[in-house]
Amino acid sequence: MILRIPKNAQRATTPLEPEDSFFISETITNHLDLPVHFHPEYELSFIENGKGLKRIIGDCLEETGNLSLALIGPNLAHGWETYKCNHTGIHEISLHFQNDLFGDHFLGLRVMSPIKGMLEQSNRGIAFSGTTAQQLSPKIKNLSKATGIRYILELIAILHELATSKNKRLLSNPQNLKNSKENKLALVTHYLKHHYNRKIKLAEISSFMNMSPVSFNRFIKKKTGNTFTEYTNHLRVDFAAKELIEKEMSIAEIAFSCGFNNIAHFNRVFKKYKHCTPSQYRKEFNSLKLVG
Repeated sequence: MILRIPKNAQRATTPLEPEDSFFISETITNHLDLPVHFHPEYELSFIENGKGLKRIIGDCLEETGNLSLALIGPNLAHGWETYKCNHTGIHEISLHFQNDLFGDHFLGLRVMSPIKGMLEQSNRGIAFSGTTAQQLSPKIKNLSKATGIRYILELIAILHELATSKNKRLLSNPQNLKNSKENKLALVTHYLKHHYNRKIKLAEISSFMNMSPVSFNRFIKKKTGNTFTEYTNHLRVDFAAKELIEKEMSIAEIAFSCGFNNIAHFNRVFKKYKHCTPSQYRKEFNSLKLVG
């Protein structure tokens, strides 16, 4: 099944049917904001003119270059944000194929060994180099034009080139990051670690997790025993403690760099979690370094 989406149109969500070999969607847009989601199919994601996009795959959150190409395994959480991308005409092609498309016997053939190994690793997400993305760009763009048996042969050829390409990167931690409660919490923590230096509104993080504010608050409280504000402050204090040890910045500078908007509040929250003031913490650690 092939779906072509015209410029400025909404991204389609047509499901891949069991009798389909694979499904291609193609979008040209000025904004690419897809909430974190997962599905049982493999997904090959190609994006052109996407410098500055934020890509979330598993527990990996990173900014992409102009060309990005990634293979996402079954049930691995993923999404995209426009973030710093100001290109007009972000070109996105997503190719979905069934997790049992080739079958165990076919994948067991010696010639398919590289593809089999790559598919097994894709449960962590695989990012391919810009060079690989550039080389495969014409084949990926032309795949929707293939007909008959070439439909499958071209896909196998693309997968083989990916499997044998250089400078691949595994993206997420080596656990199955499907949409379980534990993995949702990992995504929340990862997001906070990348945005702790500014105010994070409940509506923002709820939208990122594709949850209502009420459901998100209930989830955080159940998983951590803390409210969203308490959980965020705890993370901020951990970062502040690290900076107190490693940097020669003033306490005020560290407070603001970690998302606290006034010193008195920073001191209160820091003491709550570390049982001492920031200045006492720094002084005590420095004395330990001198003894050592």
